[in-house]
Amino acid sequence: MTSAYDVPQQELVEKAAQELKSVSQIKPPVWSAFAKTGMHKERPPMQADWWYYRAASVLKYVYKLGPVGVAKLRIKYGGRKNRGHAPEHTFKGSGNIVRKILQQLDAAGLTKQTSKGTHKGRIVTPKGKSLVDKAASQIRQSKPREMPKMEAKHADKLAELKAAAPAPTEGKQKQKKKDAKEAVPETQAAE
Repeated sequence: MTSAYDVPQQELVEKAAQELKSVSQIKPPVWSAFAKTGMHKERPPMQADWWYYRAASVLKYVYKLGPVGVAKLRIKYGGRKNRGHAPEHTFKGSGNIVRKILQQLDAAGLTKQTSKGTHKGRIVTPKGKSLVDKAASQIRQSKPREMPKMEAKHADKLAELKAAAPAPTEGKQKQKKKDAKEAVPETQAAE
């Protein structure tokens, strides 16, 4: 069974975002057209449907890290702020965006609040796990099985080398001894 760990993560988020667009509980609020995604950003996102991509990304992180809360996800979506001549600092991402998305995922039944030992936060429900795994399996089926990077990169060179390589021979030392024995009778015959 294909899981979220077996496919490229960017493609998984894109596919899951397409799936989340059909979920009625997940809708961008009115203010999302004007909001930046964090203090470290200069402008709001350019994509009109960025809310669904962020929701898919949050669902992926809850799937992988589970139980996880707003504070950890704010760190995940944070970044460095360019402060001109002053040194750069790291700032957390927007907590309101993460919180609203988690509330929408809870309402859709894709995540739920829980506590596991001393950790408290949200985990993915079987419905949410199914959505992510289904997106991963669709990605896996759409891509043919590829050779490992090294072989794929040099496949034509490997084929040429195999074709040009001589048949396997005996060891080098045995070959030298054979050559030496063949050369000795010729020199003795010349005398």
